[in-house]
Amino acid sequence: EAESKERAIRVEVQSMVAEDIPVVIRGYGQVHTLNTVHITPEVSGRIVTVHPRLERGEVIPSGELLFRIDDRDYRASLDEAHATVKQLENTVIRLGKELAIYRQRLKTLERSRDLAGDEHERLKRLFQEDQVGTRSGVDSAERAANSASDQASQMAQTVMLYPVQIKEAEHNLAAARARMDLAETRLERCTVYAPFTGRIKQVALEMDQYVRPGETGLTLADDSVLEIEVPLDSRDVKEWLEFNGQTGNGHTAWFDGLKQVDCKIRWTEGMEDGYWQGQLARVVGFEQQTRTLTIAVRVDGAAAQSNATGTLPLVEGMFCQVDIPGRVLRGVYRIPRWAVSYDGKVFIARNQRLKTVAVTVARIQGEEALLSGGVNPGDRVIVTRLVAPLENALLEISEISS
Repeated sequence: EAESKERAIRVEVQSMVAEDIPVVIRGYGQVHTLNTVHITPEVSGRIVTVHPRLERGEVIPSGELLFRIDDRDYRASLDEAHATVKQLENTVIRLGKELAIYRQRLKTLERSRDLAGDEHERLKRLFQEDQVGTRSGVDSAERAANSASDQASQMAQTVMLYPVQIKEAEHNLAAARARMDLAETRLERCTVYAPFTGRIKQVALEMDQYVRPGETGLTLADDSVLEIEVPLDSRDVKEWLEFNGQTGNGHTAWFDGLKQVDCKIRWTEGMEDGYWQGQLARVVGFEQQTRTLTIAVRVDGAAAQSNATGTLPLVEGMFCQVDIPGRVLRGVYRIPRWAVSYDGKVFIARNQRLKTVAVTVARIQGEEALLSGGVNPGDRVIVTRLVAPLENALLEISEISS
């Protein structure tokens, strides 16, 4: 009769060591530029000049000419407006000088009126009291006094109306200057320059094409600042994402005080090519139906140029995995994810025998499970995949580092 011998199960175990592990919240999103500008003509006309590299994908430096519209009509309008302004300026000057002359003439006429009045009174008194002179002489003096008074009144009325005429001329001058400024602005708008160093996304302009205001000419993207909008489970955000407690103006109900932490960004098509570093920027929105909170991760152009391995740059359109550090789990145990069964149990090696214990899983993070209860420091958890092993089975153990 053959002797029955118990066969040991070969397993690898990992000794439990309590750690403080930062939680990493993982999400996915597509890269887009923060600033994208649609450049449209602001005046109508025929295009007479375009940039030699006005093609999709070209990067145009800031300040370089993008396109120019035929400006001859606008230049003529500016010259006409300038001439009108000069004419009205001269009108204001002329009216001012005329007012000064008429004021001097008014003084002279008022003096003549006073002298004529005095002469009339003198002749009238001599005729009535001393019987010197004639009635016709008195009447002639009265007519001369009345004529001088009427001339002074007319001149006073003219002097009184001149300030109103000067104000009207000044208002006309202001309107003419505004039309001149508008003509100058339209002339300047015939030439369009790149507002920033940007990449051309779309082009709808050709040489000799007639354009109108409001028609989309080209789209310029500023790749110096990129953003990734990442939707996250609102429960993960509530439990793990860090807010520093700062609030805004106190009158707006929104997510204030989001901690600006560094994030790791990996392109899903090249996970092995290293990562780029971005920074958590803001909360974009909350979606009620899916219970997701969308956050924005910002990457500047310098950081997007190269990653840890110096391969492709991070560019608009890439679909990326974003790892966001959150709060720290303290005093937890790290084991491979597959070492925990679906019902929350692990196998441990105790006295060379297999034991099954229930554990508390604080978080599943990537390929790791973080345990907050059920095991103790020094326990040796079996990390070998086992299918329905027998309780108390004999083990052949090999230790691995945690």
